[in-house]
Amino acid sequence: MDATLALMWEESYGAVTIDDICRRAGVKKGSFYYFFDGKASLAVEALERAWTQEKAWWDETFSASVPPLERIWQACAATFARQQVLRKKHGKVLGCPLGALGSEVCTQDDAIRDQVRAIFGRKLRYWESALREAQATGQVEKGDVREKAACAMAFFQGMIGQARMLNDIELLRDLPERMLEHLRVRDGVVARGVGGDSNHRWTPMDTDRDGQNFLGRKVALFGLLDIWSTILEDHG
Repeated sequence: MDATLALMWEESYGAVTIDDICRRAGVKKGSFYYFFDGKASLAVEALERAWTQEKAWWDETFSASVPPLERIWQACAATFARQQVLRKKHGKVLGCPLGALGSEVCTQDDAIRDQVRAIFGRKLRYWESALREAQATGQVEKGDVREKAACAMAFFQGMIGQARMLNDIELLRDLPERMLEHLRVRDGVVARGVGGDSNHRWTPMDTDRDGQNFLGRKVALFGLLDIWSTILEDHG
């Protein structure tokens, strides 16, 4: 299943054949059809497996012990960092595997669309939780939390998708700052708990030029990168 997702992420769903998948995974075609009806059913299972691997990173990054705006900042900073590393390895911006597959296939296959919707729904709850707390502490303007979270996710996924389409990593360099602007974080908000500095304010200097540092929290930043790099390295 990892081979399937890696191929579809590197290339596209339409360009990948069953033969390609079997060759990459090192299995016979007969074995493939013993377990799956076709490429779509395998893609659904592959997406669920990927989410299972990824969930721990979301739990850690959006933990209630982390200040709400820091959760959002970390998610954005980690995205730029991992896309930089993957571009260096593969020669192109790969973007989000869920977004890439969903945007290509969701109008053609109901099962894949339902799976993509379900996983996006799970991720949305993390954004909702962070924004609900940020509103409660006065860091962002009041409003419909679910609507704001959905808009934030749409902005997040849209920037990642555009970076893939244009093969331009620079579109993601300032993603943390742009996200906080999109959320209308109030001027002068102090991001307490960030790096242990109670007087820290959000600035573009919170990530270095290589996207490799977020106030010392490299483990959180690169946890998700490790997941996707493993998938690509094991099946590349």
